[in-house]
Amino acid sequence: MRIEPYLFFEGRCDEALAFYAEAVGAQVTMLMRYSDSPEPPAPGMIPSGSEDKVMHANVRVGDTAFMASDGNCRGEPDFRGFSLSLTVADEAEAKRAFAALGEGGQVLMPLGKTFFSPCFGMLTDRFGVGWMVIVPA
Repeated sequence: MRIEPYLFFEGRCDEALAFYAEAVGAQVTMLMRYSDSPEPPAPGMIPSGSEDKVMHANVRVGDTAFMASDGNCRGEPDFRGFSLSLTVADEAEAKRAFAALGEGGQVLMPLGKTFFSPCFGMLTDRFGVGWMVIVPA
């Protein structure tokens, strides 16, 4: 298992990535905009006109990696805007970890198949920490 930070900038991801590139030499190794997705965002997920916002980016700073997104593009991040992304080996491990983390928390997106993973889900644990559990494709 591994945990990687996933930062949500609520519409300011391009600005943040440019800042981190300048400030700490961050390198964007992958970037997908909502308009690049093979599946359109669910109705109401992002405001109209946000299609060119960042859906997902992988970023490296030295030997460390993190992921970033514009999230739901709702305006200023208040920096409760992050989640820990937990990558697990298979669906059984995903179900176990998701259930354990979700005890006393709130499921935001139930575990299920997506275009980028055979098993992915999002939740907030009982302490308010956001988690995304993913089985790599």
